[in-house]
Amino acid sequence: MIEWLWPWIMLAAPLPLLLRWAWSTRERGQAALSVPSLQTFSDASSSSKVEHRGHFWRLGLIWVVWSLLLIAAARPQWTGDPITLPTSGRDLMLAVDISGSMATEDMEIQGRLIDRLTVVKSVVSSFVEARVGDRIGLILFGTNAYLQAPLTFDLTSVNRLLIEAPVGIAGGKTAIGDAIGLAVKRLRLRPHEEKIVILLTDGANNVGEVEPEKAAELAAYDKIKIYTIGVGADEMRMPSLFGSLSRITNPSADLDEETLTRVAQVTGGRYFRARDTNTLAQIYAVIDELEPIDQDPETFRPVQALYYWPLAAALILFSILLGFDIRARYEH
Repeated sequence: MIEWLWPWIMLAAPLPLLLRWAWSTRERGQAALSVPSLQTFSDASSSSKVEHRGHFWRLGLIWVVWSLLLIAAARPQWTGDPITLPTSGRDLMLAVDISGSMATEDMEIQGRLIDRLTVVKSVVSSFVEARVGDRIGLILFGTNAYLQAPLTFDLTSVNRLLIEAPVGIAGGKTAIGDAIGLAVKRLRLRPHEEKIVILLTDGANNVGEVEPEKAAELAAYDKIKIYTIGVGADEMRMPSLFGSLSRITNPSADLDEETLTRVAQVTGGRYFRARDTNTLAQIYAVIDELEPIDQDPETFRPVQALYYWPLAAALILFSILLGFDIRARYEH
């Protein structure tokens, strides 16, 4: 159906008549103090019927233009039938570490070493695409934690925000506690009993205002389940200073698995260790098997603006009227 956002604007319809009446009253007042001209009466009496019809036609066209402008200003819009959004799914907040250490190239894809964040983006993007019907939010954290996307059904936007995130933009350190606290803040007001946080990191909490364990207790109080994922290889071969020799290092030496495990256990979740790309994909497949929850149906009505139709018609008619006036002036 058609609805009007500002229907009260139609009250301005008689405004031209009021202005015309005020102007004519002013002219009559001036004429009472002046000597009438006989030539004026002579010119008026010599007006032809054709000119009278032309004046009437022009006046009618002006009124049509004015009416169309008022209709456009009243903002008509077409409201469609209600569309029901999916009524089942999960409230799921993704917290992804994008600190500087995520640039470490110790993950392998097709025999080629790739940095951790690129692999995470690939796996998590596939995970998000399969969550049709779920509300998903995205938090990116480093030295600080930032909400990139609130809980939404728009999975495409969540995916795009994740893929476009550069490593290190949130700072070089790791604020795991702040990331959990921000996720709890966004989920605690949700009315459903099962609310989930999936936190992925490759380090330890070394900055921030909230300790991970304290944030986990707050999550448990609000019945928010946290699944933690530690990412990074256990071994990495590094070239030595002498060229021919190499040494093996542990690129995940800073990963605090103990804290991540406690955080998951306190909230009833699980801790996973992803040492390679395949393991990371399997972890998200396991998490994907969580039972869905029922949510209240949400509906919306598609709205299409219609104001540009009467506005375009008014501009066309005014152009025609202006063209006739210019032509008449040149003919005379």
